[in-house]
Amino acid sequence: MEPFKVHILGCGSAVPTNHHRPSSQVVEVRGKFFMVDCGEGTQLNLRNCRVSFSKLQAVFISHMHGDHCFGLLGMISTFGLTGRTTPLHVYAPADYATLFERQMDYFCKRRDFEVVFHPVDTTRHMVIFEDRSLSVESIPLEHRLPCCGYLFRERPSLPHIRRDMIDFYHIPICYINNIKNGAGWETPEGEKVPHERLVTPAAPPRSYAYCSDTRYIPTLHELLKDVSTLYHESTYTSHEADKAALYYHSTGEQAAQVAKAANVGKLLLGHYSARYHEENQLLKETKSVFPNVYLTDEGMVFDV
Repeated sequence: MEPFKVHILGCGSAVPTNHHRPSSQVVEVRGKFFMVDCGEGTQLNLRNCRVSFSKLQAVFISHMHGDHCFGLLGMISTFGLTGRTTPLHVYAPADYATLFERQMDYFCKRRDFEVVFHPVDTTRHMVIFEDRSLSVESIPLEHRLPCCGYLFRERPSLPHIRRDMIDFYHIPICYINNIKNGAGWETPEGEKVPHERLVTPAAPPRSYAYCSDTRYIPTLHELLKDVSTLYHESTYTSHEADKAALYYHSTGEQAAQVAKAANVGKLLLGHYSARYHEENQLLKETKSVFPNVYLTDEGMVFDV
């Protein structure tokens, strides 16, 4: 099975600490690399996780708070200094478009690669990117300014050929693609061999959802049904649920409620408040609602 991984570059929140960095992740899907959020210092963390600058295909920004976007211009500037020539695509809330253009003209005008800005309507759930191997959907979230999450869906793979059946029926190699795409086979004696006998099912397509920043949304699970892995912000413990509501953030317990209602495979926690020096209490209260949960930390890599 081809890689589908999440590299954690930063899982802290707005106030810098010595143990966590501002929000950023790299989603690796079948040899392609996509960044989600780009807080201050992200390019250093990108080097540490040994993802080549030149391989990054696109950056998806959830919202325009500094801990999610202040690293973007610096990273693009560095790309220009390291010989990048392939285009970089930036997906971000639509109201950032004008400012982004001015910043690029001022800080990053001289470069040998194209930067393509894609405005995202954060109020709509829709496909905003797709190619032959995956699609990316926007997920409307509720924060103090326009914000959305992103859902990466692997496209279904073709079934696996049963080599023993190919040999048994002496099926020519040139016909194998037809069988993968649903065809059966007819022998010279007229026996019709159904497609299902010649293949084994492909692995179910995997999916990864990134939901940060947001207050608890009781209906969010409807957009996340059966997602393989969910990253949901967990800024506060349940003891400070009032602060979570006031600042449009979530508790770990609320993240678990979303994961449980959506029937996700596993839950990743992050965007920790700087007030916590360790996150064990957050993990404990989350596990009481949804057991298959993990704390993220810089440098960790999770298989989706």
